[in-house]
Amino acid sequence: VRQRIDHLTSDTIIYGRRLFLHYADLEDSTTIRRHLYRIRPDEFYHLAGQTHVGASFEIPESTCQFAAMGTLRLLELLRDCEPVPKFLHVSSSEIFGNPTDSPQNENTPFRPISPYGAAKAFATDMVRIYRDSFGLFACNAICYNHESPRRGESFVTRKITRAAARISRGQQSELVLGNLSGRRDWGFAPDYVTAFRQMLKNQVANDFVLSTGVMHQVRDWLDIAFEAVGLDWTKYVKQDERFQRRSDSQNLVGDSSFAQTVLGWSPQTSFSDMVHAMVAADLEC
Repeated sequence: VRQRIDHLTSDTIIYGRRLFLHYADLEDSTTIRRHLYRIRPDEFYHLAGQTHVGASFEIPESTCQFAAMGTLRLLELLRDCEPVPKFLHVSSSEIFGNPTDSPQNENTPFRPISPYGAAKAFATDMVRIYRDSFGLFACNAICYNHESPRRGESFVTRKITRAAARISRGQQSELVLGNLSGRRDWGFAPDYVTAFRQMLKNQVANDFVLSTGVMHQVRDWLDIAFEAVGLDWTKYVKQDERFQRRSDSQNLVGDSSFAQTVLGWSPQTSFSDMVHAMVAADLEC
C-alpha cells in the first residue's frame, strides 16, 4: 500500500512538513490512544479495515474484527480526547445488501448479505449511537463503489483497466472474470473525498449517501477500457465460475439528494472519464 503514496513520501516539501505517517493497528488501542493524545487532531477520517466483499466470506472473523470492532474501539478512544475530534466513518452500500427499495437513501433499512456488509452495518449503527448518546460529531459516509487509479489490483475494476493496458502492450494474453452482468453504482473516489471534507465542515453531524445514481455493468467497464487501447475485449476475456461471488448484491444504486441539498455536493466525474483515467494510469505503469 505504501507505494501508492511514494510520490508524496519522496517529496521533501510535503513529507515531514504537511504529511506525517504514524504506525498503528486497529486492534492496538494503546498505540492509537498515544497518537491521539500527542497529535490532538481536529478531524479523524476512518477508512481502515478489510474492504474486499468477496474476501470477507473467507476471513469473516478478521473482517468483523477490523470493520466492526475496530470502529467501536476508535469511538471509545475518541470519547476520551480533549477536545473530541470530528469523526467520519466511511460506510458502504453493502449495508443495504439486497434492498427492497431502489434507489437507496439514508433511511433505507439495512439488509446485509455478506460478512463485510454486516460488519459495516454494525459500525454504521455504532457511529449513530455515539453521536446521539454521547454528542460526538460523528458522521457516516455511506459510499457506493468508488474507483480511481489507486484501486487495488484484486478488485474487478482495476483488473479490467490493468489487463487492457497490459494486453495492449503484449504483457498479458487474457483476462479471466466471473459475472460480467454484475451491476453497481460506480463513482470516482476523489469526488467522494471532496464530500468527506464537506461533511466534517458542515455545521451539523449527519449521515450521507454518496453515489452517482446511475448503474453500470461489468461489461461497460470492458467496453470503455478496451476501446481506450483499441482492442475488442470479447477476444481476450474469459469467464470462470470460480470468480462468482457466493452472494451478490442486486439493485444497489444510491440517492444522494440529501448530500446535494445539505452539502451542495454532486459527483463531477463521468463514468467514462473515470475508466479512461484508470486505463491511462495503468498504461504508465
